[in-house]
Amino acid sequence: MKRLKKGDHIRVVSPSSSIERIGGFEANVAAKEKLEALGFRLSFSEHYFENDIFDSAPIASRVADLEAAFANETVDAILTTIGGFNCNELLPYLDFDLIAQNPKIFCGYSDTTALLNAIYAKTGMQTYMGPAYSSFKMEQGQQYQTTSWLNAVTQDTYQLTPSLEWSSDAWYLPDAPRTFFQTEWKVYNPGQASGVAIGGNLSTFALLHGTEFAPKPDKYILFLEEAEEDHYVEFTRHFAALLQVYPNPQAVLIGRFPKETEMTEEILLTILDKHPILKKVPVLYDLDFAHTQPLFTITIGGQVEIDTKTFSITFSKKRIATSLGNPF
Repeated sequence: MKRLKKGDHIRVVSPSSSIERIGGFEANVAAKEKLEALGFRLSFSEHYFENDIFDSAPIASRVADLEAAFANETVDAILTTIGGFNCNELLPYLDFDLIAQNPKIFCGYSDTTALLNAIYAKTGMQTYMGPAYSSFKMEQGQQYQTTSWLNAVTQDTYQLTPSLEWSSDAWYLPDAPRTFFQTEWKVYNPGQASGVAIGGNLSTFALLHGTEFAPKPDKYILFLEEAEEDHYVEFTRHFAALLQVYPNPQAVLIGRFPKETEMTEEILLTILDKHPILKKVPVLYDLDFAHTQPLFTITIGGQVEIDTKTFSITFSKKRIATSLGNPF
């Protein structure tokens, strides 16, 4: 898979919610302008403006747009518009052979977790969990977010570093007040580890359990976070189920929780204390990951090395062979 460079063509697609769910095209034009200022050319999928009662588009339209983006030789990378709740509907209908034959950078977060992990599981192609198209309209915190994304999609090896500050607020509303807090990544259990990064939004990742779309690398590191609508009780249940499906992680890395989840450090530590495996492997929490801002970018299916002593999280060019054959 080639790295992204200035002048490359990015296609924007909506495999989950449509642009209408977040105010429409004009309300998000700042994202287009930001990406163009970085030197990229943008286009939008054929069915981009379709919108139904679920603030999404029909399955057939979303599948067609994804497959067209991968098949188009002039498209160098694909960004999702935003998350949502229904991209797992697409999985039985996607042509994964077509995707495998046309590997390219595919990036999004939240509900896109299902697609990112399914594509890796079915094709061996690495994918990227990071900002969606609409994320680029954010102003405060954007420099960290954009730099992390560029490091991931333009370099073979990159390291994650903490942001200076973070927020959990309505960043997508132009006049909403922003409140920032000092960033502090934290260690629950120390150590070093290496493995393949999988996971993402926990409740979405859980939708893949027991299906052919769940990734199954031999040595895996779990990256996990939760969205605003998932109370900490839901995280507790989903996390227990996850460790039953993936009982031997090399490490567990947990993103910060949005304020709506009502998660506190005391509650999180109590949850982690329930699981003996987490006393045997490195565990970090309060990372710059997903539903608080800004967010870093990780490579799903990428080789990652962890050292809690130095808070080092490094993705490397190393490729991990899969049961599907040659890695990308």
